[in-house]
Amino acid sequence: MARQSVTKHLEILEAANLVVTVRRGRERLHYLNPAPIHDIADRWIDHYHRARVRALADLKDALETPPMTPQTFVYTTYIKTTPEQLWQALTNPEFTKRYWNNELVTDWAPGSTMTWKLHGVTIADPAQVVVAADPYRRLSYTWHTFTPELGELFDIPDATLAKLAAEPRSTVTFDIEELGPMVKLTVLHGDFDADSTVVTMITEGWPRVLSDLKTFVETGATLEPAR
Repeated sequence: MARQSVTKHLEILEAANLVVTVRRGRERLHYLNPAPIHDIADRWIDHYHRARVRALADLKDALETPPMTPQTFVYTTYIKTTPEQLWQALTNPEFTKRYWNNELVTDWAPGSTMTWKLHGVTIADPAQVVVAADPYRRLSYTWHTFTPELGELFDIPDATLAKLAAEPRSTVTFDIEELGPMVKLTVLHGDFDADSTVVTMITEGWPRVLSDLKTFVETGATLEPAR
């Protein structure tokens, strides 16, 4: 296929929100965005058809094999809200615990440490820090430590927990862009090794968390937080 044809097809997919484009210098990296598929699954498709939707989501993994090094998870969704309200939903512990069962305790100054209270387990580590905090535009922080208490909570085998703890610490970034009555939220979670176990976990976890975030912000409904 000619390069011009590929570019045209990618532009169509990007306009449909099925592909997310991330610029790195002169490079343009393209990622399949599972958000529209997950939104259809959560809101319109009953559980008898979820296996078929899961097969479509697995296409993302198949097309991105072999994995890029380092790996990056990218997810874009559109939420009927304001940047200010979305920022509060991402940073206010009283809100995050309602859709995520997670409280992030910090002053949100770049370089400040963070304490996670995830499903009732308190995770404190000096390496859990705020990377960037530009209110209503960008939020970035390093991922939590995998403690024995967290492993016990989620029934993670000791061998798997040791592997998780040995991996380089990843970083998640939320980019917020106002689009009239909506906000475009792009989540980039990266710095994973090629054989990362953490990336497998967050690839399954983020779509559920972000779907619940969208429902919470748009409707105010209190959901059963995702595990």
